[in-house]
Amino acid sequence: MTSDERYLSAAEAAAMLEISVPTLYAYVSRGLIRSEATEGKSRARRYRREDVDALLERKSLRRDPAQAVETALHFGAPVLESAITLIEDGRLYYRGHDVLTLTRSHQFEEVAALIWGLDLEADPLFPETIHLPDEFPPPAGLSYVEAFQMMLPLAAAQDWGAYDLSPAAVAQSGARIVALLTAVATGRSHRPSIAQALQQAWVPQAPQAVPLINTALILCADHELNVSSFTARCVASAAGTPYGVVLAGLAALQGAKHGGYTERVEALFKEAQSAADVPTAVLSRLRRGESLPGFGHKLYPQGDPRARLLLDMIKNAFPKSAVLELIEALEAAALQTVNAFPVIDFALVALARTLQLPPQSALALFALGRTAGWIGHAIEQYQRNQIIRPRARYVGVPPV
Repeated sequence: MTSDERYLSAAEAAAMLEISVPTLYAYVSRGLIRSEATEGKSRARRYRREDVDALLERKSLRRDPAQAVETALHFGAPVLESAITLIEDGRLYYRGHDVLTLTRSHQFEEVAALIWGLDLEADPLFPETIHLPDEFPPPAGLSYVEAFQMMLPLAAAQDWGAYDLSPAAVAQSGARIVALLTAVATGRSHRPSIAQALQQAWVPQAPQAVPLINTALILCADHELNVSSFTARCVASAAGTPYGVVLAGLAALQGAKHGGYTERVEALFKEAQSAADVPTAVLSRLRRGESLPGFGHKLYPQGDPRARLLLDMIKNAFPKSAVLELIEALEAAALQTVNAFPVIDFALVALARTLQLPPQSALALFALGRTAGWIGHAIEQYQRNQIIRPRARYVGVPPV
C-alpha cells in the first residue's frame, strides 16, 4: 500500500462509515480516527484508512458477538489488557520506552527488569553464578531449546521460591530462570552479562558481537500477545509456577509458525547459498507456490523495525562479511517479487550466519529474549487472579 492509499478524504471516510462529515469530526475528536493536515496550501485534512477499517470491523463484530470472539483469536480485536508492550504506527514500545532506543542504552538484563515492572536503573536481579542440576550437561544431539526444556523441570524441583507468586518474587524467579537458560546455552555456571556470556561461549574471537547479541535479546523480549505469550498467560492464570510458564512458552515457540520459523528462514539461506543463486532459489519457491520465509509481517506493513535495526547493525559491525552480499540479495529479491520486508526471524538467522554461531542459535536467542516477556506476562496474570477459560462453540454431532 502506498502512502496515498493509507489515507482517505473526509468525504471518502464518511461514506465508508455511512455517517455524516460532522459525525466523522466527532470521531476524530474522540480519538477513534486519526487525521493529518495535507501538504500545500489546502486546509483539508486526510484520515487514516486503517482507523476507518478498524471501526467498520468493530461495527460488524458488534452485530455478531460470536464472530467477534472467533476473530479476536487471529490478529483480531484485543482480548486481554496488558501494560507491557505497545505496537503502534510501525514502532514498538516496552512500558512506554521505544525499544530501538533501549537497545542503544541498556543491557538485556535491565530491559527484562523493566518488563517485569521494575525501574530501569534498579540493582541487577540476575545472579552471576547459577547452580546447574547434577544432570548437566544434557545428552548430545539436543537443540538449545530442547536442552532448556529438559533442564527447567530439574531446576524447578529444587527451587521452592518459585511457588511465591507475588510480583517481586516472580521477578526474582524469572532472573534465576534466565540465568539458568544462559548457563545451559553456554555450558558455564559463571557469567558476566548475558550477552557477553553468549559471545564468549559462541564466538570468543569476536568481542564486537556483544552489542549485536544484546540487541537481539532485547528485540525478542516481548511482542504483545503472540501465541507463546498467550500460552504462558494461560499457565499463569492456572497458578502454574514461572518454570511452568516458561516451559509452556517454549513449547509454543518451537512451532513452525512462531519461533520455529527461523528454521524455514535458514532453509532459504541454504537454498540460495550465494547472492548469485538468489534469483533461482526465490523463483523456484514462487513457482512451487511456496512463500518466502522471513519476509512480511501483518503488524508492520512498512517493515519490521526490529529486523531493520539488527540488519543495519550487522552491516556496520561486519562490513567485510561474505554473508552480507547474500543477505542484501535476499532482501532485494523479496522486495521485488512479493513486495515484503524482512522480519526479526530473518535478522536472527542473518546474525547467526554472519557470526558463524552454532546450529539453531537463532532460535536460542529468540527463546532467551522472549523468556523475559513470558515472565512479565505471568506477573500481570498472577495479579489478575483470574483463570483464562474461554468457551467453545460446539459444532459436532448433535446429542441423541
